[in-house]
Amino acid sequence: MPHIFKAKLWRYEAATAAWHFVTLPKAVGDRLRRAVITFGFGSIRVDAEVNGVAWSTSVFPDKKSGSFLLPVKADVREKAKLSVGEPASYSLNVARDQSPAQRRRRNTKRSAEEMAP
Repeated sequence: MPHIFKAKLWRYEAATAAWHFVTLPKAVGDRLRRAVITFGFGSIRVDAEVNGVAWSTSVFPDKKSGSFLLPVKADVREKAKLSVGEPASYSLNVARDQSPAQRRRRNTKRSAEEMAP
């Protein structure tokens, strides 16, 4: 079941780089926490979509908001015509492969397939 919400894109500036994020509404973050067992520092693999542009990523816990942060890479921002501060409608689905072991198996299988003649 998709988690659909509206949120504004924001930019985090560091000394040598900048990242763009969307803060998930607390209710969406709470539903995600109940939906999966998290690993490591609490990230959750998701399939995201905004303005018809889909990508796979992880959401990361955010102490400040008590929810999660969704990173939005440049390619997605450009294709979806997103601007900092502008609201957009996002859709998230929890990815089926949450465990590190599942991701390793999938990545190993994909690498082997790519190398096959």
